[in-house]
Formats: sequence, C-alpha cells, structure tokens
Amino acid sequence: MAAEKVSVQCCIAGGGPAGIMLGLLLARAGVEVLLLEKHADFLRDFRGDTIHPSTLEVMHELGLLEDLLKLPHQKAPRLNAQVGGLALTVADFTHLPTRCGFIAFMPQWDFLNFLAERGARYPTFKLRMRAEVTGLIEEAGRIVGLHATTPDGPLEVRTSLVVAADGRHSVVRARAGLQVDEFGAPMDVLWFRLFRRPGDPENPVARFDMGRIFIMLNRGEHWQCGFVIPKGSLDQLQARGLQAYRESVAQLAPFVADRVGELRDWDEVKLLTVRVDRLRQWSRQGLLCIGDAAHAMSPVGGVGINLAIQDAIAAANLLAASLRAGRLTTEDLRLVQRRREWPTRITQRLQIFMQNRVIRRVLGSAEQIAPPFAIRLVARFPLLSRIPARLIGIGVRPEHVQSPAG
Repeated sequence: MAAEKVSVQCCIAGGGPAGIMLGLLLARAGVEVLLLEKHADFLRDFRGDTIHPSTLEVMHELGLLEDLLKLPHQKAPRLNAQVGGLALTVADFTHLPTRCGFIAFMPQWDFLNFLAERGARYPTFKLRMRAEVTGLIEEAGRIVGLHATTPDGPLEVRTSLVVAADGRHSVVRARAGLQVDEFGAPMDVLWFRLFRRPGDPENPVARFDMGRIFIMLNRGEHWQCGFVIPKGSLDQLQARGLQAYRESVAQLAPFVADRVGELRDWDEVKLLTVRVDRLRQWSRQGLLCIGDAAHAMSPVGGVGINLAIQDAIAAANLLAASLRAGRLTTEDLRLVQRRREWPTRITQRLQIFMQNRVIRRVLGSAEQIAPPFAIRLVARFPLLSRIPARLIGIGVRPEHVQSPAG
C-alpha cells in the first residue's frame, strides 16, 4: 500500500502532556502542527494525575483555567506525611504567589482531552490518533520527517521539525541515536485503588516506616494508593501472597483495614518501574526531545508532568516565530535545552537526594526509623513547609506563555 504523504511545519510524536501542550501553543501562534498519538484514546490508568500550581498558572495565562476547573478534580492545598511516629505537613501550597494555592488531582485523560479540544479550535492544529511512529526520515544528516503506521496504512510526514514527546521509552529518541545518562532509582511503585469513605482524611498522606513507604491520594470516590518497594522486589512480594500484602497495607493505613479485601488479585495492582535519566543532547538538526523523552523524572514530588509542560512552554516561546517564518535553525533548538536543562538538573538532583537519603534508608530499615533532621525541622517550624511547597508547586525557573497568539 502506498504511504499517505503529508507536509507540515511541525510534527509532534506523542500525545502526552508535553506533546499536546506544545501542539496547542504552536497552533495558537499560527504554526501548522500535526500531533501523532499511537493509542486510540487517552484512557490509561495510573498516569500522573497531578496538575501543580505552576501549570494552573499557565492555564490562567491562556484563559483556560476557569473551564479546566469545571472538570471533576480534587484540590490538595497541603501534603501531609508520617515519618516513624512523627506526623507533619511537608508542603503547604496555600501561601504560593499563584492564583491556585493547591495541587489539582484530575484524571490525566480528562486533562489531555481538554487540551486537545482547545487545540482543535485552531485551524493549524491536527491530531491523529492510532498513528504510531516507526522511524525517522533523514537527509544529509538532518531529520526531515518521520514514518508512522495508521489504520488506513503507512504515513509519511515531511516537516521542518520533529518533536519527540513520546515518553521515557521514546521510539523517536532511540531512532535518532541520542545518548542517555541513567541515574538509577532504589524503588518501584505499586499502584492500586481502595474505596474512600466519608470521614477519611482529605489531603494526600505519605507514611514512611520500617522498610515500607505508602502514599494515598484523595481521588474523590476512591484512594489512589502507591506502595513503594525496593527496585526489582515485586516477585518476592508476590511470593509472600496477596493476603500478606493486604495486611501490610492495613498496618500502614489502619483506617482502610476494613477495605483491603477489595484487592482481589494481583491484576488490580499495577507496577510503575521508576527510572531517572537525561539526554546529553536534546536535539539534532530537525529534531527536538522534550518531557520524558528528554528526561525521565522520579515520582518524588509528582513533578514529572509539570516539568514536561514547562519544556513545552519554553519550546513554544523560543521556536514559534522561527517555525512560522520557515527559518528554524539548529541553534534555535539548542536554546530550548539551555533554557530547560538547568531546572531539570536541579530537580533531578533533589529527587536523587531524597531517593538516596530518605527512600533508600526507609526501604532498607527493619525497625522504626528516626525522622531525618530536615523533617524534624519542618515539624518544629511549620513555616518551613513553604519551601518544599515552592519547589514542588512552582519549581525551578517556571515558564510563562510568551508565544503570541497568531
């Protein structure tokens, strides 16, 4: 079958938060964008569902915040934790200099559908579902397009810029031969749901104690639960049996002890394999990587989605005018990495510090741990909870929409 041939100013591989946000911003600036998403819809469980104050601020700048917050969501103005026998508020977002002093927990598919629908209002925005990228088109060392498969047959896209926003297992990144530095992680996470009842806590809760870490996120009618385990230990955990796993959950969160029977089999428990990595070079001629394709983040702080969106905003700010004018250069692409690499490095360093100094220590402990000094300090001086709130809620070098509406 002959391939369908398309020509466009920018082709984005991957319909996650980074890809759809970039597509929306570029189309808003008058750039012709084709966004390819390999799945038929955005409906997938246990993806990052946190929308942080920095992202909510961007939605305000785009005039979309009011409509976004009409979608079902839960507000988390504070993050609470219990470390050993010490309970405290780790991050208080209510004092941030933003319009929204909270994290919004919203199903990612609702957020992505919202962005896609708003993007579709621009005539230069095109989204094709069930379009899976399989390879790149290269001429004289420059990426000039890509190949994809669709239900209607093969697709060949010619473009001034290919953007890899196809996640931590990026096909585009692999085909481009870009080198990745791996930084490791001591843990993986098991996600599952438990029914939520009136009278349960409202704010997210994290429990650190005796070789176990347990996280509970209020999702309205249910708790989204994350059970942190030492990396590669799932087989050992399953060998001990589901009942032993239920008992561990009940010990960590006694108020749901009467509900752990809702876990009927291991199929209801989903494994997130944690990895932290970063590309040495985010671009080649005609190609740019953003989001998880450029830097996979640890789940510490839940900031991965928001870092990806920050990348998209920076890319739109720096590239929209050149793309629209047809004069994009390799130096333009390098500017995106220069803008976003430093905040990515700082955030990953903080995550790795937490992984090595707190998470690894807790997971390796056979007895109740003593809270680290920094945790005791925040518990003693609650005003200090504003510092992690700023790092989590706003981040390092937050981006603001500067790309003009076309």
